[in-house]
Amino acid sequence: MAPASLTLSLPRAPLPPPAIPSSSVAACSHLPATWRGTERKRGPGIALAAAPAGRQAGRWRAGVSSFSFLPSFFTGNKGEKDAEKAMRLKEELLTAIAPLDRGAEATPEDKERVEEIVQQLEAVNQVKEPLKSDLLNGKWELLYTTSTSILQPQRPKYLRPFGKIYQAINADTLRAQNMETWPYFNQVTANLVPLNPRRVAVKFDYFKIFSLIPIKSPGSGKGELEITYLDEELRVSRGDKGNLFVLKMIDPTYRVPLNTIGNGYMAEYLSTFWNMKIAWSSAHHILTIKSNI
Repeated sequence: MAPASLTLSLPRAPLPPPAIPSSSVAACSHLPATWRGTERKRGPGIALAAAPAGRQAGRWRAGVSSFSFLPSFFTGNKGEKDAEKAMRLKEELLTAIAPLDRGAEATPEDKERVEEIVQQLEAVNQVKEPLKSDLLNGKWELLYTTSTSILQPQRPKYLRPFGKIYQAINADTLRAQNMETWPYFNQVTANLVPLNPRRVAVKFDYFKIFSLIPIKSPGSGKGELEITYLDEELRVSRGDKGNLFVLKMIDPTYRVPLNTIGNGYMAEYLSTFWNMKIAWSSAHHILTIKSNI
């Protein structure tokens, strides 16, 4: 019996702890207590540590949250939802303004409804710095505005501008141009001065009467414009006098002409139309032509 007794008295090396299944941390509770007190690794970046004192023996916890990916996941999901909401709101807006003759026929209720839709659309705008976006460049058609200087609602309908009205912007050259069509074909060009990534000061430099006669703008010809919504199809802007503008893209390749009109060129045309005088309304930047005949 002595040899057997000697064999039993020898120390035995501890067996290595069995692998812990990644599917369940709680499965470790059946292991011997001598193994549960040692920190183990469970995959890259996630540590399994012994439970703090006072907790029930056999409890394990993850040292790094397995939900650390959720912020980026939800951010991407929110962007998709905002894009879907913007598409729905754009359709709703275009339907609302279609019968309003660019806003000239809008009732107070119509204006309130349009404003409500626009504010919702502005809230899901994904182009946060429109002045740095190529989506801004090109020729836009005016669909709706609250500006009375453009709509001229006090005039009889047949004396209002009833052709299409365009606005072009080139952010790279900081130039803008407003263009009326039938019946007056008036134009005005302007320089833009960025105030922040979505707002510019507008300084008009030349008017063109009937698209032919260049007139230098007075010093009072200025304003501000803020782009509050922008995508490849639609733009919403607000002026410094509180006016709202809704425009759709017509030609993304259009370039606003640079300021190349010289004094001699302007004098040549003005001498041809010596019998006309120009009355300026600087409050609304309106150009009115009166004939002396």
